[in-house]
Amino acid sequence: MKLCIIFPPLPFGWTPVAPPSLEYIAALTRRADPDIEIELISASADPNAVDSLDCDLAAISILTPTAVGGYKIAEKLRARGIKVVFGNMHASAMPEEAKSHGDAVVIGEAESVWPEVLRDFRNGQLKPFYRGEQIVLDELPTPLYGLLKGKRKHQFRIVNTSRGCPYNCTFCSVKPFYGARIRFRPIEHVVRDVAAIPEKMYINGDENIWWTGKAERAIDLFTELKGSGKRWMGFGSLGPVLSPVGPRMLKAARECGLLSLWVGWESISDEGLRSFAADGKIGVDRERAVKTLRDHGIDVSLFYMVGSRHDSLDDFKRSIEIAERLGVSMHPSLVVPYPGTKLREQYEPYIYKDLGWEYYNGAYALFEHPDLAMAPEIREELFFETSLELLSLGRVLRHMKNVPMQGFPHAHILSLMSQIPVRHGMKIAYEKWKAEKDLVSKKRAGVTAS
Repeated sequence: MKLCIIFPPLPFGWTPVAPPSLEYIAALTRRADPDIEIELISASADPNAVDSLDCDLAAISILTPTAVGGYKIAEKLRARGIKVVFGNMHASAMPEEAKSHGDAVVIGEAESVWPEVLRDFRNGQLKPFYRGEQIVLDELPTPLYGLLKGKRKHQFRIVNTSRGCPYNCTFCSVKPFYGARIRFRPIEHVVRDVAAIPEKMYINGDENIWWTGKAERAIDLFTELKGSGKRWMGFGSLGPVLSPVGPRMLKAARECGLLSLWVGWESISDEGLRSFAADGKIGVDRERAVKTLRDHGIDVSLFYMVGSRHDSLDDFKRSIEIAERLGVSMHPSLVVPYPGTKLREQYEPYIYKDLGWEYYNGAYALFEHPDLAMAPEIREELFFETSLELLSLGRVLRHMKNVPMQGFPHAHILSLMSQIPVRHGMKIAYEKWKAEKDLVSKKRAGVTAS
């Protein structure tokens, strides 16, 4: 039996980050049945690999922006008699939709049901749906690093040390998928997985590398990783940075190789933060928290959304001023009401129903705005104008001077390695948007293309 695990193409080209679901599901498969032959395909890195694929079962991991691409791959494979099982966040939020394009759907986390999926397939008894449980994380296998091949090499692997999120941000898919309770992996298992990564730099893929009230666990983790000899970047909230234990936590993070923190700034305005119920995660003084991070030698990239029903035209312009004042890189996205989120429920009456999932990539206005000055085409144009300015080559290179010297030269190289692919992808997105603008406007108006 041969299994192929597939991550569909990303909306705007290849990135150097290996899709974590590929090598991890491969490890679950190897543990459940060592006799299964496994092939991994990252379609962004190897676009034509699916065309020559030969396997018995294909597992396709889909997020909302990649769902349509995943469904197209499934159609090709099923036409050749290959069975298809879908999984990951979009399949879990929209299981009936996913099932209409495949033979089975794994809803939720895969660990508790993946061996059953493989056994049922071998026995010719594949069920339509498998519901995974939110189990303790004491026995997760090390991903099969090195199994992923392709024409383009992925330079970063993702390591996860926890699952779950206690915050109530309305836009987020993490809590509906992983639950509200934070589940931590044993620290020694994390150290083991980091040691297995072939590269000298990796990404901590946790929703948050340090949770409010759990800073001591973060310090213990960082202390044990200190001897890894590897450098890394991760996602972190600002709240714990200014806590009493913050300085000790940041020192431990820096000493174990943290170079760059990706922070959810979420919204430019405080009103926007409150509308997303994200103010609790941000903390009391987010600008001071960013400055504190940089004072500890950690570079900062801020990710935020614009164009919500509470935003104004001014929010697009203010981000450039914030980037310059704080010495950080800024990465905007238009608001996306993902399926399964509270924001989706809130925005449901205003969503443009004829825009398919392929437009849920952060570059399109997906819902009506109460202010006529915030028409969808204007939001999109301002988004690209702001993004391309923030990612202009001159600004990217000038940011190098703002990267803390404690991380030289690795943090400076990392800044380029993380921003240049995003810049390239944004230029692709902009050209695509210009080419499709009239078609998208017709879809918003409910006009069927001829």
